[in-house]
Amino acid sequence: MSNHSEIHLRRKPIADAMYELDKYLNDVFLSKLNTVKVIHGKGSGQMREAVWDALSEHPLVKSYRLAYPGEGDSGVTIVYMESPDR
Repeated sequence: MSNHSEIHLRRKPIADAMYELDKYLNDVFLSKLNTVKVIHGKGSGQMREAVWDALSEHPLVKSYRLAYPGEGDSGVTIVYMESPDR
């Protein structure tokens, strides 16, 4: 992962991607980043659905949304992290 503010999950098996996403979110939280991008691609939507399921249950995620045009559109989810000071 070259840029710590985003993770690329495209073309990965969903189980592997979910493992990487969980580890990434924990690392991001410890790094005190507030906002990150999850690049899941557009495709069939299966990866985005899996990502959103994981984000909805993750205790370190405050909220998330689909990226706007110019941010990655429907192939990217923007994630807002909980504050480490909570």
